[in-house]
Amino acid sequence: MPIRCRSWLTMPSSLVSFAVLCLLCAPSIAWSQGPSPSAAGVGRALVIEDFYRLRTVGNPRLSPNGRLVAYTVTSRVEATNAEPGEVWLVSTAGTPAPRRISPEGLDASALSWTNDGKLTFRADRKVWSFDPAGAGPATETGSAPANGRNAELRLAAPNGNLTAILRNVAPPLAPPDARSDFERRHAERFKGIQFDWLDFQRDGQPFPLPDRTNPAVTPAQEIWIEQEGSARQLTRLGLRPQGLEWNHDGTRLLFTADSAFRNERRYGSSAVYVVATDGIVRTLAPNRDYQHSNAAFSPDGRWVLYTRQLSTDAVIRDRLDHGGATDLVVVPVDGGAERVLTGAWDYLPTNAEWSPDSRSVYFMGGVGGANHLFRVAVTGGPVEQVTRGERRISGVSFDKAFTTMAYTVGIIEAPPELYVANIDGTGERRLTSTNDPFVAEVGLSRAERLQFPSADGTPIEGWLMYPYGYRPNGASYPLVVSNHGGPHSADGYAFDFKSQYLAANGYFVLKVNFRSSTGYGEKFLWATWGAWGTKDGQDVMAGVDYAIAHYPVDRSRVATIGHSYGGFMTNWLVTQYPDRFAAAIPGAGIVNWLSDYGNADIPRTKETEFYGAPWNPRARAIMIRQSPLTWADRVRAPTLFVHGEMDQRVPYSEAEQMYVALKKNGVPAKMIQYQGMAHGIIGSWNQVHRMLNERAWLDRWLKGGPGVS
Repeated sequence: MPIRCRSWLTMPSSLVSFAVLCLLCAPSIAWSQGPSPSAAGVGRALVIEDFYRLRTVGNPRLSPNGRLVAYTVTSRVEATNAEPGEVWLVSTAGTPAPRRISPEGLDASALSWTNDGKLTFRADRKVWSFDPAGAGPATETGSAPANGRNAELRLAAPNGNLTAILRNVAPPLAPPDARSDFERRHAERFKGIQFDWLDFQRDGQPFPLPDRTNPAVTPAQEIWIEQEGSARQLTRLGLRPQGLEWNHDGTRLLFTADSAFRNERRYGSSAVYVVATDGIVRTLAPNRDYQHSNAAFSPDGRWVLYTRQLSTDAVIRDRLDHGGATDLVVVPVDGGAERVLTGAWDYLPTNAEWSPDSRSVYFMGGVGGANHLFRVAVTGGPVEQVTRGERRISGVSFDKAFTTMAYTVGIIEAPPELYVANIDGTGERRLTSTNDPFVAEVGLSRAERLQFPSADGTPIEGWLMYPYGYRPNGASYPLVVSNHGGPHSADGYAFDFKSQYLAANGYFVLKVNFRSSTGYGEKFLWATWGAWGTKDGQDVMAGVDYAIAHYPVDRSRVATIGHSYGGFMTNWLVTQYPDRFAAAIPGAGIVNWLSDYGNADIPRTKETEFYGAPWNPRARAIMIRQSPLTWADRVRAPTLFVHGEMDQRVPYSEAEQMYVALKKNGVPAKMIQYQGMAHGIIGSWNQVHRMLNERAWLDRWLKGGPGVS
């Protein structure tokens, strides 16, 4: 019976989509035997200044007729610290050459094709339109609509006769102000923030978050129908509908909503609703033990597709030792039994889309370190893989007839480029060469895919990047272990400038998809439940030992780095294996699960995977045992801490606690705090500064080089 893979119920939905060979499903494993005879780079070594040379190709949008692909090209501008995007257009035939269609100097994004073949995008807070059949440039067509939390949404029916409007419900009247003039004056003089609700913070968002318990702050929303200028209220549910969508003939609307969205002690579970234009509402997926999202009508109007995941509340309530299953599900639009399409598939389905004939669902999924397109019949049956190879397929876009698709291809040795293929994956051809001059000039590091057993025999997959100018019969090299975040994510086939930069400066770089990574089955995904760091740490060390045994790695010059969960892993490794590392660089890494519980914006990670809150004896014991701070007296590795000042996912105080502990114990340590930065430290200036200082720290302790500040 196959092992099924689940998504991490604590992760943001924008995260996780990776893929290629599932080690756990393989009947046998052939361990790698070391490097191939020649792995030397051709071309000059990559330098830090190259960070501003690279351009990122992304967001492909295939025209309805399948003849053109619009896409964005994002650059980094050192002088301004900006990362502007441009809109480009290329023929799927490959000629003529790609051309930029957005006005020069504007930051363009949000590409979309209209049914009549015109391209729209946003730039300079305006909506622009471009007609490929015309001779003129892109033109402004109006101001971009507001994206605020309470903005009114309008959605025209396909037949053009009706418009659905999602509108705020008027809040109750506020009570009269009974304060005296004296009290009001002092209220106006107050400098600070006051709140009395539980869900008050989210990393990277304004502080505090709006109070969802207060109808005046977070009003309910209802659906209205407008016809010929006259509007009538369609629903009276007191909810906040999400993902509003018309069916093909404009007679029904589909949405998801959480009936308990005001309950701040629940994590939520949205149901699926259908409302007819006569106002009759039906709930298609009412089970409150599941979170339902991304609902979509089939083109023929007979089915509704959605993603279903066991809710966080159910996991906590039932004290499960695993997370929530994620599956694609269809249900008849008029009601009936659910049909789970991915029940026997072992991975995480994302970005599902209907085929035009309503017979199939296409979706993305990660297997190992790759990411590919899959499809499954609505009538059931096995999941079929459409695209293949040791690479990551991203941003898949289809033409109207579903005969052609466009996407970007990610590999380790070069930045992504744009490709087009037939719907079955045949006839693939590359359409862009945006970074070809850079790739031709620079000797980028290649990577060896590794397979090795962990301490308990579990098969593990990893990648080892070679130092620039590597010679198989030369001297030994230092090794940097780079740990991914998540923990429920995965490394694999993607271009990573930092890793290339380290390799260009003489380091082997090892990446390990340790237990808790996606793409290897459910047993693998939840293997760290209740013991973050233990088995996954063993997996990393097995990778280190394997690299030392099969490659010219100097075991006395090994460092560990990583951000977020990779930062925690770094902190954990130097406490559990203190004699194995010569340096460490934890970025935004947790060290104390007890303090993190109340200070971070996601306490649910502890309530699920640690079996409860700190006042639960079992959970408290786990938190203490799995906290690197508990074992701080063991650390010997000089450690550089990197953290954002305003991080609410892993608060800055986490790094500060470990920094103080190391200083108290006489271990060399340094702190870099980035002003105003949240959990993800963004901006080219910050990223370059960080890479320079991280490399200097590694050079100092692994090569005896000078520091940088």
